[in-house]
Amino acid sequence: MVYGMMRGVTRRLMLLDTASLYFRAYFGVPDSVKAPDGTPVNAVRGLLEFIDRLVRDHRPTDLVACMDADWRPQWRVDLIPSYKAHRVAEEHAVGPDEEEVPDTLSPQVPVIEAVLDALGIARVGVAGYEADDVIGTFTALAKDPVDIVTGDRDLYQLVDDERAVRVLYPLKGVGTLQLTDEAVLREKYGVDGRGYVDLALLRGDPSDGLPGVPGIGEKTAAKLLDRFGDLAGIMAAADDPAAGLTPSQRKRLDEARSYVAVAPRVVRVAVDVPLPDVDTALPRTPKDPAVLEALAARWGLGGSLQRLLTTLQG
Repeated sequence: MVYGMMRGVTRRLMLLDTASLYFRAYFGVPDSVKAPDGTPVNAVRGLLEFIDRLVRDHRPTDLVACMDADWRPQWRVDLIPSYKAHRVAEEHAVGPDEEEVPDTLSPQVPVIEAVLDALGIARVGVAGYEADDVIGTFTALAKDPVDIVTGDRDLYQLVDDERAVRVLYPLKGVGTLQLTDEAVLREKYGVDGRGYVDLALLRGDPSDGLPGVPGIGEKTAAKLLDRFGDLAGIMAAADDPAAGLTPSQRKRLDEARSYVAVAPRVVRVAVDVPLPDVDTALPRTPKDPAVLEALAARWGLGGSLQRLLTTLQG
């Protein structure tokens, strides 16, 4: 069953932007952390330690490790060809292009997936969609509070105080998290969750290959949104000589019309992903103890795994 159909008791769903977290683990834990055969397992152990800390500190009743089944969906590329183009390591005629990933991280990803599966932690990726889209759909379905754990600011668009949806943004590891609600967004960016999509597409994001509107940075975008309400209001102002835009702002917005027309669909996360039936409940005991024991021995997961198991049992 998916989370939104769970029985009517107060629950808290935690959604992990898994790749974002294991990248952080990889760069935050020394590569001297290795399996018995000398293979680095810093991302594996670091992610287990992250999950342990998150469960201890925030006590979710449900947890989903959301995956990038397609980190650069073709439907987004068709709209904005530069989308994540600089991160392509190898193009494939069929299926997703290969993302540029550090050599010693790539082999750890299947280990991470196997360990999560043996633990019984729900792991969901859907063909043709990014983890962000999976997170967006679980959030749309949820009836109870949602904590989204990600190092990607794009997901600020899902923050919604009325529905108790917040983003836990790691500032340092996961021990120091920015608990992002609408007050934080307004203080830092001048918008709420719904306004963040408009801010992001106007500002652009070089890390995702989104050009934005040249000459309109974050502060200007925030001022325009405060003045005109939303992207549609800003573009209407560009057509109105009496609206008070500067000549350069009007010119830049007019020249960016083709980008502005498609960018919302690229930047906005999908909320209609066909999710599989999955039990999101946080497991108290491993789903497959024998497999988990073998993985722990093979990869030297030691105290990182044992601490998480103890936390889950509590």
